[in-house]
Amino acid sequence: MADASASMTLATLSLIGFALLAGFYLTTLHLLWTLVSVTVTAVLVSQLLRKLRRRDALTERRVCVLVLGDIGRSPRMQYHALSLSKHGYSVTFVGFPGTKPHQDVIGDERITIIPITEVKGLQVGPRMVSYVTKVILQSLQLLLVLLKTDVQSHILMQNPPGLPSIMVTWLVCGLRGSRFIIDWHNYGYTIMALSHGPDHPIVRLAQWYEQLFGRFSSHNLCVSNAMKEDLQNNWNISGERPGGETERTAFTGRDPSDLSVTLTSGRPALLISSTSWTEDEDFSILLKALEDYEGFVKAGASLPSLVCVITGKGPQKDHYRKLIDALSFEHVKICTPWLEAEDYPVLLGSADLGVCLHKSSSGLDLPMKVVDMFGCCLPVCAIHFYCLHELVKHEENGLIFKDSEELSGQLKSLLWDFPGCEDEGKLGQFRRNLRASGGQRWDQNWDQNVLPLLTAP
Repeated sequence: MADASASMTLATLSLIGFALLAGFYLTTLHLLWTLVSVTVTAVLVSQLLRKLRRRDALTERRVCVLVLGDIGRSPRMQYHALSLSKHGYSVTFVGFPGTKPHQDVIGDERITIIPITEVKGLQVGPRMVSYVTKVILQSLQLLLVLLKTDVQSHILMQNPPGLPSIMVTWLVCGLRGSRFIIDWHNYGYTIMALSHGPDHPIVRLAQWYEQLFGRFSSHNLCVSNAMKEDLQNNWNISGERPGGETERTAFTGRDPSDLSVTLTSGRPALLISSTSWTEDEDFSILLKALEDYEGFVKAGASLPSLVCVITGKGPQKDHYRKLIDALSFEHVKICTPWLEAEDYPVLLGSADLGVCLHKSSSGLDLPMKVVDMFGCCLPVCAIHFYCLHELVKHEENGLIFKDSEELSGQLKSLLWDFPGCEDEGKLGQFRRNLRASGGQRWDQNWDQNVLPLLTAP
């Protein structure tokens, strides 16, 4: 019995010893495998980062300009691209195709346009699922496009739209060692709030996202001083700031003998407004003002007929087109054309008065359309919002109104005894003030405020 017990004990101890040795061996093997895996992964990641960050002699002269929108409808980003090219930078211009960009952009050998497609999410199920899948797919597409380009010294991105471009651009800049510049035109979440309401979860998420990733930029440009101050105070983000009988149209005549062009006496006044036909521009205000203006003329006021040109594309155009078609005016004509980029400034230079109905969703951005109008010395009537005074000086280069009644009164005042009022009245004075003030042109302002960022450490 003792021998059997001893044998059993020996067998048991042997099994325990074998189990301990096997456990030690397997544990050591697992640790060794883990160590090898981590080492291989680190080497591969290091090689990948080295490849992604591979720089050459031209890297510091390459800049990517990015807008997750229609390039042709992004004038400020087109100006950035042209200014960069003027200073010898090679520009990769990434954005949605659609509207034809300005001819200067298309014809510039230093600017390469890389079109990306606007991705749609799942078209079945809840809207939130569709939105989330769209963001994920757009992120992956944008990430791939940016990583396939040569290494850039800087990526200059427009916001909004910033979802998902801010996060993706920040990631690419981190992977490739590029510097990240955001050009703040507005807050994306305030635009979303127009459709969903400020308390909607997706709006709150968008605000958190914009604030978080906005802080990761190297430099920031702001469209207005008010936005610069708001970014600093609320988000702690620092920002910086052309025979036969006389050819005639309703407005002009051209003499076939010398091809000289003169304005036609008794011509109508040309009123222009431009829009993206979105919710932050209420064109019912202009339509009601034009209805009042029609009444003034019918009542015998010394006012001209009016041709109102409203240019642009956008989601609410069909809605307002139906409202316009339902109007019955004798002295006011309204047309809604889309103009190529090179034709737009020609129309601005030919107009008598501009109207701006842009009412900022945040109260902090400034309308580029007014900048364009002032660049052509065209006086403007603009609807009031918080920081508009930075651009439109009431009774100096234009007038500010709050509703359709004020706008119709301003049209009546400015166009009284037209066309004589062009020189002697307020219109003439506003034009003279615009010519005299001059102000910095885009190139001068860009050289002063943006160019230094590209050479900053």
